[in-house]
Amino acid sequence: MYNFVQHTAQLPVSPAHQLLMPHWLTHLGIPGLFFVAVIDSSVIPLPLPGSTDLLLLWLVSHNGDPWLLALSAIAGSILGGYTTWEAGRRGGEAALSRHVPARLLRRIVGWVERHRILAVFLPALLPPPIPLLPFALAAGALGVSRIRFLVVYGAARTLRYSFIAWLGVAYGRRIERVWAGALQKWSTPLLCVFAGMLVASVCYGIWKIRSLRKADSSEKCALYN
Repeated sequence: MYNFVQHTAQLPVSPAHQLLMPHWLTHLGIPGLFFVAVIDSSVIPLPLPGSTDLLLLWLVSHNGDPWLLALSAIAGSILGGYTTWEAGRRGGEAALSRHVPARLLRRIVGWVERHRILAVFLPALLPPPIPLLPFALAAGALGVSRIRFLVVYGAARTLRYSFIAWLGVAYGRRIERVWAGALQKWSTPLLCVFAGMLVASVCYGIWKIRSLRKADSSEKCALYN
């Protein structure tokens, strides 16, 4: 494996690709990373699992400030995770049934009921394919307190993104070259898909917020009547 990485790091990368990938990735910067982290941890799906990890690694390897970038990823992920927990708290079992596949629902509910801390900590710490959304939703729906969720979730995300930032500092250029060589011909399609999904995600998020507000207004009217 080491020989493969060492050999790949010496491969030349086309000038067009060198200009394209850093242009749209590095220009996202700290605000862009924060925005991606919020969506990546919310009920809104992104096309590429672990998008925050990859973007953080890329930005740090391009001489970004690892401390500020890691803090941006952590803060955005905590905000996104909190919105998911809140959606579970408000929606209850209906939210779980809507977002969690039926084949996984019983196991996830059982795990959260038996291991409330680990059921939040491990999915927030471990990379894909470990899913985060079902556990964060279940934590809200099954009564994990707001403070406990935020503390445990925040600790896990801090460990994860601090480690990713360290990887970017220590091995970023080597990883970048391996990644760039693999994605050279797919950079433009990925950019289009990524940008399109971000726009769609924002629209979906606005629609969800309005739906929740309408549902709350209907419940209040029903109570008063």
